[in-house]
Amino acid sequence: MHRREFALGLAAAGMWACGDRPASAPPRPAPRLSLEPEPDLPSPGPPPPPVAASELAAARIPRAALDARADALRQRHADRGFTVLVEPPFVILGDEPAADVQRRADRTIHWSVLRLRQDYFARDPARIIDVYLFADRLSYGRNTQEIFGEEPDTPYGYYSPRHAALIMNIGTGGGTLVHEIVHPFMASNFPACPAWFNEGLASLYEQCGEHAGRIVGYPNWRLPGLQAAIRARRLRSFAELCATDSDEFYGARSGLNYAQARYLCYYLQEQDRLRDYYHAFVAGADLDPGGYTTLQKILGHRDMPRFEREWRRFVLDLQWS
Repeated sequence: MHRREFALGLAAAGMWACGDRPASAPPRPAPRLSLEPEPDLPSPGPPPPPVAASELAAARIPRAALDARADALRQRHADRGFTVLVEPPFVILGDEPAADVQRRADRTIHWSVLRLRQDYFARDPARIIDVYLFADRLSYGRNTQEIFGEEPDTPYGYYSPRHAALIMNIGTGGGTLVHEIVHPFMASNFPACPAWFNEGLASLYEQCGEHAGRIVGYPNWRLPGLQAAIRARRLRSFAELCATDSDEFYGARSGLNYAQARYLCYYLQEQDRLRDYYHAFVAGADLDPGGYTTLQKILGHRDMPRFEREWRRFVLDLQWS
């Protein structure tokens, strides 16, 4: 979660994102970097076993509670013409035509929640989260002020823990919505997660699709700035990134921090190590709160400077258009 309760969204109108992408999505880029593990580095071990069905059931918000919340919101906002739907674990409110709200519930929220649960999150958010989908910039600004008494400081959307709500200008696309969905799930499943990984994983899915039944991120608008920083030798090391606290991560270098964290997650995804990294990080966070030692083990390398040089070449070879 952003300490100011907002997260950067999509940079350009017309960009497709999760749930709103064309039928012919670009192919998943092939990995460009494959380093052989060093034999003397301890193995991180196998990923955790699947969560038992009984535990998953206990971690879900009851449907009756979601229905009751939806009824209460219909009464509260009866004069606003919202369509109110239940899409577990959320209650969705939208001021677009009802068919469009339903489409976003199905193609963006249901689609992404199913796949995020599959790979990462056994537990629902601890409380019901309301998802407000406002049709355009004017509706977003007006309703945010009238309902929550605050001015949004991003034109795209944000997660507000204080209001237990995702508040979105859905006219900018679905990518910001999927980004923000990650945050309440992370808070429930990995409350000690540092900002760099919380935002790195969320940012990975700002532009995404599906490969072999799993959610995957694609290169996006954050890439050119990261490549420019690599060429200018302005990028911090991964040890420094993993050591940032929230104030530093969201400070003056926040845009570059987001990009570096995202493309580290992207690299791990392309090496099929991102899920293992997440679960190992959760299991070992007491001893490795920043995740750097766990990262080194998942990568299988002691020579991190060498890896970082190779990772930078990997990033410079990526393309986004």
